[in-house]
Amino acid sequence: MSSKGNSLFLLLFIIVGFNLFSSCSESSPAERKKYSIYVMAKDTKEYILQVDSLDTGTIDPVKDGAQVFPKQIWYDLIVKNGFYYRLERKNFQFIKYTIKDNRFTPLDSVVLPDFPFIDSFNWIGPDTLFLVSYNRKIKKLQYVKVNLSEMKAQLGNFPLPLPFGNDNAMSVGFTNFRGNKLFAGYTYHAISASQDYKTSDTAYVATLSYPELKLEKITKDTRSTYPGGNNTAQPNTFTDEHGDFYYLTCPGIALGNHPDKPTAVYRIKKNQDVPDSTFFFNISDSPVKNHGYGLWYIGNHQAIIRTEQKEIFTGIGDHYKVPHVQFYVLDLNNKTVKKLDLPLDKGTSRRCVLVENGLVYISINSGAAGNYIWIYNPQTGALKKGLKINGDIDYILRIERS
Repeated sequence: MSSKGNSLFLLLFIIVGFNLFSSCSESSPAERKKYSIYVMAKDTKEYILQVDSLDTGTIDPVKDGAQVFPKQIWYDLIVKNGFYYRLERKNFQFIKYTIKDNRFTPLDSVVLPDFPFIDSFNWIGPDTLFLVSYNRKIKKLQYVKVNLSEMKAQLGNFPLPLPFGNDNAMSVGFTNFRGNKLFAGYTYHAISASQDYKTSDTAYVATLSYPELKLEKITKDTRSTYPGGNNTAQPNTFTDEHGDFYYLTCPGIALGNHPDKPTAVYRIKKNQDVPDSTFFFNISDSPVKNHGYGLWYIGNHQAIIRTEQKEIFTGIGDHYKVPHVQFYVLDLNNKTVKKLDLPLDKGTSRRCVLVENGLVYISINSGAAGNYIWIYNPQTGALKKGLKINGDIDYILRIERS
């Protein structure tokens, strides 16, 4: 980040003042619109623009949106009820923002000691976040519960086995609360001094008691690896209307970097406390024939996945910038796939699918076809263009409810 950006960010803190946060907090819900759209322009500046409809119209976030300071926080941003939450990695501050007078404005913060980034997040009730992170420098795996209304944090050790052997890092890709149980999907990584990165060959799921957080059992599966990915950037899990929990494993080069393992969907059934050994949806062995990133449930035993085309990109260096990504609808009951007739997309990790009132909204970063929110009707199979994103936009990084 430039010195100019740093100065402006500090100035915003000074102007707002942490003792004046309550007035901004009270006014924000009345001002916010229904959806939040986060984009990156071609000059790498980033903007948030809120809108009330994704169905029609044209917007220009560069002209009309709030510029984001600091940049490049889209990957670990959490959005709810008109507020935006992120972790400042340098000083471990977990910061609450809102859009005030078309500015991305900090409201409050709480320090999370030795919490360098967010592996995964989940909600405990409407106003408490559950975050997990492994600190490689001090070899410590922690969880934290953040009360968002008071911005107070409770930290503790998360009792999973720490990295061993050649592995020196780990990721908790998902947590899932179910009554007095907590499921945690995780794996290990080997990171070299030159930051070369490789994921272990095993997907682990731990079953813990809750709220005691006592480890009860660990299930290991070597058919795939990296369960859950990183859910701040894009979701890789969901619970269906029957209470069954599904999670994606992410071994592709853009996440787990263990591409000889397949991308797969697993399930933990409603009344089970371990993964369902009878359910393994091998995406890479389906007509997709590639790795996938991001999983969104759209109802009626169907989900959407983004998949790469390895014959189009040459490596991780251009994986994110070359349009090569396709969208498929997964039939979870029959383990079949159907490709959606959409323009090729780009961007490795994006929160780009939203389900509203039976329709599916999909943001597409395309070249000649432009940047649009597309609308898919699962009942009819129809696809049409919705909201157009004008301006010098490179990526539609996030679309979500404000």
